[in-house]
Amino acid sequence: MDLMKHYVNGDWVAPKSDQNFPVRNPTTEKQIGSIILGNQEDVDRAVNAAKKAFITFSRTSKAERLVLLKRLLIETKRRVEDLAQAISTEMGAPITMARNAQADAAVGHLEGFIAALKAQDDREILLNGDVQLHEPIGVCGLITPWNWPINQIALKVIPVLATGCTCVLKPSEHTPISAKIYAEIIHAAGYPKGVFNLVHGNGMTVGSALSRHPDVQMMSFTGSTRAGTAVTKDAADTVKRVTLELGGKSPNIVFADCDLEDRVTSSVLECMYNTGQSCDAPTRLLVQRSCYGNALKIAKHAANGQAVGDPKQGGDHIGPLFDRIQFDRVQEMIKTGIDEGATLLCGGLGKPKGFETGWFVKPTIFADVKNDMAIAQQEIFGPVLVIIPFEDEEDAIKIANDTPYGLAAYLQTGNPARAERVASRLCAGAVHINGGGFNYGSPFGGYKQSGNGREGGALGLKDYQEVKTLHFG
Repeated sequence: MDLMKHYVNGDWVAPKSDQNFPVRNPTTEKQIGSIILGNQEDVDRAVNAAKKAFITFSRTSKAERLVLLKRLLIETKRRVEDLAQAISTEMGAPITMARNAQADAAVGHLEGFIAALKAQDDREILLNGDVQLHEPIGVCGLITPWNWPINQIALKVIPVLATGCTCVLKPSEHTPISAKIYAEIIHAAGYPKGVFNLVHGNGMTVGSALSRHPDVQMMSFTGSTRAGTAVTKDAADTVKRVTLELGGKSPNIVFADCDLEDRVTSSVLECMYNTGQSCDAPTRLLVQRSCYGNALKIAKHAANGQAVGDPKQGGDHIGPLFDRIQFDRVQEMIKTGIDEGATLLCGGLGKPKGFETGWFVKPTIFADVKNDMAIAQQEIFGPVLVIIPFEDEEDAIKIANDTPYGLAAYLQTGNPARAERVASRLCAGAVHINGGGFNYGSPFGGYKQSGNGREGGALGLKDYQEVKTLHFG
């Protein structure tokens, strides 16, 4: 696949920049392609195309946009396997998971947004008799990460298309293949020129240029808290709307009254899922002291049973981290945990046996962790779980909320009343109870330094809309 062009105003065009960036396969460490990282001129050209297209696309009816979204759904379903293969190749997601979760998100989120758009009232009569309208906000700059590349592209691009906005997408420079396929899907669905534009680049150049651009009315960013802060500062001078989906260090509270074998095993495997590279992964396992010893045995057994393998092979194994930089970061954090005096229950430094090539990491668990340790406070973004004992319900809530993040939280208990009671006191945008998973169409986002705004469903549409009130005399 030719990755060297950007998609602007309905065509694949040669970038103005000539800065080459190699794309590598994290399993083989070999280069599989190159992209051109855009510059200010590339951003200006794409924004100008989006600005021009907004004049007409913003005036389309809901019915017209639903027709286009249904065409997009047909084209997306036709290319799901292409998306899965791309994601498996460029970021190392095992192919079964790439199909069932990573690529499936392109379909699931689209269906969720179609339902939300159908249900949204274009015109609402307020209790005081005034009329409230929802209108597209304008040109949107979208910055997406490498760890769930299509999931995040879908959560940002689809509400743009649904509400009548236009956009410039900067996907992660590490996962350009799936982004290009998604651009081809949008093109095949028949969207007008300039509605969707794609510019490859890094955050410091293209991301910053989008955030500062006077003709961009909104920025939507997913990534690290550090980078999200930079986007917000760049956007401040032009008073843009900024929505952020950032990091997490999600607590997972295990009470002694749950099915310990089932819930601890599932909790370990969920932490390791996507090789730990999920912002809402349950990476802090808080275990009630009365069942702590048994939980450690179960957790160790589960982690030792977590297979590591080739992403191109089907199965429930985990793949490599996405690149050398992330591998080095995770190794450093594992070393930090050892130096801090936490008990290394399993895993540890180095690569798993038989995986000398590729950025593979041993599934690792630390026990007897204190919540003020670096491994309990900092997002590791690898298959590393920390286990912290707690005494009672109050202690669990205190430890769970003692974090700068608030993206997700998890609860394991056999007591429904306790589940509701504890969930109401957790500072997190989502609480998963006894294995309850995320459903397409629900809002996703966090408290505190995990960001602001919500993605998905009805709230995900409203983030891309302005509210206008009509006052009749």
